[in-house]
Amino acid sequence: MNSKDTSTPLESDWERLEKMTDEEIDYSDIPRLRKEFFERATVYVPASKRTANVQLDEDILAWFKAQSEEYQSLINVVLRKYMEIQQETATP
Repeated sequence: MNSKDTSTPLESDWERLEKMTDEEIDYSDIPRLRKEFFERATVYVPASKRTANVQLDEDILAWFKAQSEEYQSLINVVLRKYMEIQQETATP
């Protein structure tokens, strides 16, 4: 166990950090992203948002809330994916 006192918040030297170039930043403690990550990655560009009141079953809402604090955005992502699949499989 670390014996350092962690009750005092750390303060960043923002002025020094803003002056750093990309080459001066030490990324050695960050794992490299492999080719597979980028093959599976998808770009998400948020569309314009419109608020709508939707009635959901309590268990469905509880499940989404348990997944993420951003559960409303997650619900939107799931609905969008469903919509895209339906559009792909629709017969013209």
